[in-house]
Amino acid sequence: MKKITLPYQSRLNHPSFTFGVATSSFQIEGDIAGREPCIWDSFCEQPNTIKDGSNGNVACDHIHRWQEDVELISELGVDAYRFSIAWGRVIKANGEINRSGLNFYIKLVEALAERGIQSHITLYHWDLPQYLEDQGGWLNRATAYRFADYARVIADALGHQVSSIATLNEPFCSAYLGYEAGIHAPGPQAGDASRRKQGRQAAHHLLLAHGLALQALRDSFADGKAPALGVVLNFSPCHPLTSQQADRDAAEFAHQYHNLWYLQPMLSGTYPDVIEQLAVTDRPQINAGDMAIINQPLDFLGVNYYTRTVFQANQQHGFSDVPASGDGLTTMGWEVYAKGLTEILLTLDRQYDNLPPIYITENGIATADSCNKGEVDDVMRIDYFQSHLLAVHDAINHGVDIRGYFAWSLMDNFEWAEGYTQRFGIIYVDYNTQQRTFKNSAKALQKLFLARQSQHHAVEDIC
Repeated sequence: MKKITLPYQSRLNHPSFTFGVATSSFQIEGDIAGREPCIWDSFCEQPNTIKDGSNGNVACDHIHRWQEDVELISELGVDAYRFSIAWGRVIKANGEINRSGLNFYIKLVEALAERGIQSHITLYHWDLPQYLEDQGGWLNRATAYRFADYARVIADALGHQVSSIATLNEPFCSAYLGYEAGIHAPGPQAGDASRRKQGRQAAHHLLLAHGLALQALRDSFADGKAPALGVVLNFSPCHPLTSQQADRDAAEFAHQYHNLWYLQPMLSGTYPDVIEQLAVTDRPQINAGDMAIINQPLDFLGVNYYTRTVFQANQQHGFSDVPASGDGLTTMGWEVYAKGLTEILLTLDRQYDNLPPIYITENGIATADSCNKGEVDDVMRIDYFQSHLLAVHDAINHGVDIRGYFAWSLMDNFEWAEGYTQRFGIIYVDYNTQQRTFKNSAKALQKLFLARQSQHHAVEDIC
C-alpha cells in the first residue's frame, strides 16, 4: 500500500499544526424526523434535481451511529473533527429550541473531548430550514438576523467546549449555485429579478448574516475565553483558456466574482471592482452600515480547495467556464491540480495584508471506489492527498500562515445534486448496510498521523 509522507522539517509535522477530517450535517446525519425540513429536503422532492433521485432522509445514519463514528475518528489519530450543525435540528419553526437536537451536538462534542479530539463547528453548511425559505430564504434580509439568533443559541450551548466556530461554509455555493445557477437548493426563484440579481442579493444577505453572527458570538463570549471565530470559503485559481486579452479579462472577472466577492467585504468592507461591471439592476441592495457589519475581525479563514477553473470570454456574462478534459479526471470531472492550492494561497496572501491565519478546511477527491473483501484500494486519493499536502508545505515555506488541514471527507455521503453517485470519503460506506470500511487512503493518513504523534512524544521525552 502506498504511503503519504512529509519532509521531516515540515511545519505540518509540528505539534501546533492541526490535522483533522470533516463532514457536514445534511450529508451524513439522516434522521429527518428529528429535525425541521430544510431546503435540500424540498429540492430532493423536485424532479430531475438529484442525479440518482435520492435524498438525505437516512444518508449515513450518523445520528444513530455517531458513537461508532467517533471511535473511527479517534482510531484515525486526528487532532480534530470539523462538522456542521443543522440549524433545523436546533431551532424549531416556532422559534423554540429543540432540546433533543441540541443535546445530540453536546454529546458529540463531549465524546470527542474525552478522546482528546478538538471540535471545529460550522453553523451553516447549506441546509437552510424550509420555514425560513418559505419567508424568502436568503433573498429575505430578515434571515440574516435569524441566523445571528441561532448563533447565540450555539454559543451558549457549545461555545466554551469547541476550538473554533465558522459562521458559513462556502457562501458561493449557497448564493451562486443555489440562487443564480439554480443547480443547488433552493433552485431558481420566481419573480421579476434576474438570476444574477438574486444570486448577488443572496450573497449579500449571507455576508450580512456572517457579520451579524460574529457580532453575536463575540458578545456571547465577552466575559470568558472564546473559541476561534471565522468563516470557510471555497477558492479556485482562475486561469484563462488562452493568452488572448479577452480570456485573461474573463479569468480576472471570474476571480473577483467567485473568489473575492465573499472574502474582500470581510477583510476590507468593500466589494471587488467587478461590481461596477454589473448592470445596476443586477447589483445587490446594500443598506447603510451593511459593509461595516460584514467587515468583522476574523480569527481564521477556512480555505476549501479541490481544483482550478479555466475561463473564456463571454460578452453576455463576463466569463464562461471551460470543463476539464483529458485523462486523470476525478469522477466529478475535475482536474487534479495540486499546485493550484499553493497558487491560490500565495495569491490571497499577497493580495491582502490583513489575511488571517488559514486552515485548509476541505481538500479531497471523488473516485470510483469499490469494496472488495473488506479492502478499498483508492490509490488515486492517496496520490491526491500526498500532492496537496506538499502544496500546503510549499505555501507555508513561502510565508503563508497555515495552521491546519482537514481532509474531505471522513466518509462517503450524500453529495448534494450528485446524490450518492460520488464517493469523497476516506471511509467507505455501504449504504444498504451502513457498514463503514477504512479505505487505503484512511490507512495511509492514519499512519502519517500516528507517526507524527510518535515523533512529538519522542521530542517531549527528550525535553
